[in-house]
Amino acid sequence: MKLAEALQMRADLQRRISQLSGRLHNNARVQEGEQTPEDPEQLLDELEDCFDELETLMARINLTNSLTLLPEGSLTELLARRDRMTQQLGILRSFLDAASSLTSRSTRSEIRILSAVDVRRLQKDCDRRSAELRTLETSIQAANWTTDLLEN
Repeated sequence: MKLAEALQMRADLQRRISQLSGRLHNNARVQEGEQTPEDPEQLLDELEDCFDELETLMARINLTNSLTLLPEGSLTELLARRDRMTQQLGILRSFLDAASSLTSRSTRSEIRILSAVDVRRLQKDCDRRSAELRTLETSIQAANWTTDLLEN
């Protein structure tokens, strides 16, 4: 199985666990003399099985990521770099939105609001960082589809 397939399985398991959680809550209480639509004990068993499968799968994914080496570093390092770059770009874009928003004035006597930074320079930097992030994401995705998932 390829790493990308394992990542899809992980997402499916996480969705299933979330759904089971909701189903458990919906079947936690019942009016006296009635029965729940689903057996909570059976749902708890299914949830336990899902968590066991998820734990094993995540351990294999993490092991594979740490041992998969690309020219830019291990897959684990690339994922950490991607997370950092994504968060940093989000903050930078939000800041640029605030710095570049125009404030309209009705009269010349009103206080003029100016950007505190060189928006054009920072926008070019943001564009450069976005391109780097896209390149990094492409490397990660390529590795995901070409790397076999390791056994524990």
